[in-house]
Amino acid sequence: MRASVAARPVVVGAGVIGAGAAALGYAWWEARWFALRHVSVPVLPSGARPLKVLHLSDAHLTPAQGRKADWLRSLADLEPDLVVSTGDHLAHHDAVPPLLEAYGELLERPGVFVFGSNDYFAPVPKNPLKYLTGGTGTQVGGTWERAATLPFEDLREGLAEHGWLDLNNATGSLTVDGRRLTFAGVDDPHLELDDLAAVPPAASLGADADLAVAVAHAPYLRVLDHASRQGYPLVLAGHTHGGQLCVPFVGALVTNCDLDRARVKGLSTHQVAGSSPSWLHVSGGLGTSPFAPVRFACRPEATLLTLTAIDSAGSSS
Repeated sequence: MRASVAARPVVVGAGVIGAGAAALGYAWWEARWFALRHVSVPVLPSGARPLKVLHLSDAHLTPAQGRKADWLRSLADLEPDLVVSTGDHLAHHDAVPPLLEAYGELLERPGVFVFGSNDYFAPVPKNPLKYLTGGTGTQVGGTWERAATLPFEDLREGLAEHGWLDLNNATGSLTVDGRRLTFAGVDDPHLELDDLAAVPPAASLGADADLAVAVAHAPYLRVLDHASRQGYPLVLAGHTHGGQLCVPFVGALVTNCDLDRARVKGLSTHQVAGSSPSWLHVSGGLGTSPFAPVRFACRPEATLLTLTAIDSAGSSS
């Protein structure tokens, strides 16, 4: 009897270790279980025909990630009218050529992009507790603590030469399926590189535009508030990884910015006093840091947004 009682802690401990190993194994597998989300956003002028917008974010690509690259390449079959990439494309110094190859025929579509911190800086091992307390930036007092280590200018050139608009603290316009869309974007707010002055009133970009879109990598409230005040009906962002490690029936524990956890991914609205509400879509993203290659209850994703007329009902899945 004494031997049996003494053995119980060993059995319980082994069970806990086994369950932890199983959860870790599943989280490693889930990070490679890519999902395509479909969301409808009623944001176009009344009576307008729909537009298909593919929202990509946080690929964090390395040359060895052939499965992810193949899945990205397959998204061209969706034939989107527009592609929006909200940053953190890279996770390796040699990732620009495989990323452009993975984008493949998508580069023949109209597109816009901004950068995230992992377009400038290669990922490094970090204490995971820092992420659980909100993450850290690399800017102090207006200067970067370290030189950029990733070839972001090669990435910029590779995307721009295919006609994609660089929206890092910039504006622009595109004709998309016969409609004129205007855009304003900021450089990475997580690194405090965002210049809100680069996002002027939406109406100033052209009264003839069918839609004005604001784009950022990280959905910090200062950026969302500004876009709402400036009258942008649609705001697109990424960065959060959807929480990456979520609790079933609870959701994300963190957003890695000051956005509330309820809006860590998917479609919601954002409004400040005195302004009309903006639709906000936050992508849960496609990747992870190579030093934390796991997701739990938060599959990697891209989203096909169907923009519809304002007199249509929105839905998501």
